[in-house]
Amino acid sequence: PEAGERAYAAGHVPGAFYLHLDRDLAGPKTGPDGAFRGRHPLPEREVFAALLRRLGLRAGRQVVSLDRQGGPYAARAWWMLRWLGHAEVAVLDGAWDGELSTEAAVATASDWQPGAPLVDLIDAATLQARLGKVRLIDARAPERFRGEVEPLDRAAGHIPGARNRFFKDNLGADGRFKPAAQLRTEFQTLFNPAASDAVVHQ
Repeated sequence: PEAGERAYAAGHVPGAFYLHLDRDLAGPKTGPDGAFRGRHPLPEREVFAALLRRLGLRAGRQVVSLDRQGGPYAARAWWMLRWLGHAEVAVLDGAWDGELSTEAAVATASDWQPGAPLVDLIDAATLQARLGKVRLIDARAPERFRGEVEPLDRAAGHIPGARNRFFKDNLGADGRFKPAAQLRTEFQTLFNPAASDAVVHQ
């Protein structure tokens, strides 16, 4: 996250705000009882909503999310805005090749309020109870999925029954998303095409 913050300071899309993975897109790693909640647990909905209000989000305003790592952080921000009921959000397809700014974006706070979630959420306990009944996709790098290396998590390997689909496999050689029809075909090779109860984690 610090590298991303430094890159943002060195030059970013004019008017863009920076969301820090640990401070903004995740909540505390431990709960009030001291129990470990995960490497990047979700923040409380109202905490994230308050941040978006400070940044000036308004109902109906289009949001575009981007990063320089192939999309994982942009996708997380996209998912979280939809989690708060904001439908007008997209991930930039490919890299930004326009002008860059080093000036901090200026926000005008709003009174925006979150709505009903537009995405589904499953917690670890529910997933544990449903293992073998859901299709689980692990979007990490293959070597982490296989447990050969683990630079971040406490334990190496993957959840039993998961299939590996590295998030970068969604991109073509030019760094843009593959055509939708191609992605659909590739994902259908992972599971029964009729399956709709897929869970993705990274």
